[in-house]
Amino acid sequence: MSNKTIDLNADVGEGVNNETQLMPFLSSCSIACGGHAGDESTMTSVVKLAKKHQVKIGAHPSFPDKANFGRLKMDISSDDLLVSLKTQVNSLLKVLENENRSLHHIKPHGALYNLANTDNAYAEIIIDLMKHFDGTKLYAPYGSLIAKKAEDANITVVFEAFADRNYNDDLTLVSRTQPNALIEDAEQICKHVLNMILHHHVKTINGTEKNIKADTMCMHGDQPQAAQHLKILTERLIKKGIQIL
Repeated sequence: MSNKTIDLNADVGEGVNNETQLMPFLSSCSIACGGHAGDESTMTSVVKLAKKHQVKIGAHPSFPDKANFGRLKMDISSDDLLVSLKTQVNSLLKVLENENRSLHHIKPHGALYNLANTDNAYAEIIIDLMKHFDGTKLYAPYGSLIAKKAEDANITVVFEAFADRNYNDDLTLVSRTQPNALIEDAEQICKHVLNMILHHHVKTINGTEKNIKADTMCMHGDQPQAAQHLKILTERLIKKGIQIL
């Protein structure tokens, strides 16, 4: 039996409207706050659900681009992007204050998340954002540029890995434009996650075992079987003696 722990998270408030099914299996969530999806009404309803299930709440800001769901790089100045990101997080903070909840973390969304992992300019924007919300944790991948910069800036980093996504050899995620980007079989998801938690390894798309650290495991909430996969994964983790915190 293991004495390990893991946080289970999902990105929510993105218009799928399956939060009622997801929340019982989550220990944290990242709420869209107006950039790629979401508004005051959706944020409020999801915050209330998270509060009911005692789920930690994070902001999920992105490029202000609802047309492309924040999944494409946007032609916007660094200053304008930072202003937008601050506005997005502040909009969620307003809702949290009304519900007597606190902001646990910030997790960039989509293209911004991926760019900050490898591009210095975007990483610096996220560092500036985090400094504005002092004391808030950052969800970021192990070994990424943004994680290293955050640690150097004394920002608490929670290493995030993905339960339902395949990895390249450099620990970046296989692009969603590729047919093998997603892991859609529950048994494969469980093996993938347990390998990362118990052995600190991830098997890449090329079959190579790479070192990885994971404090939190994300299941994408916009996948059709997300709730069912979370249920099966939770049962498997508990059976292995892994606490979900």
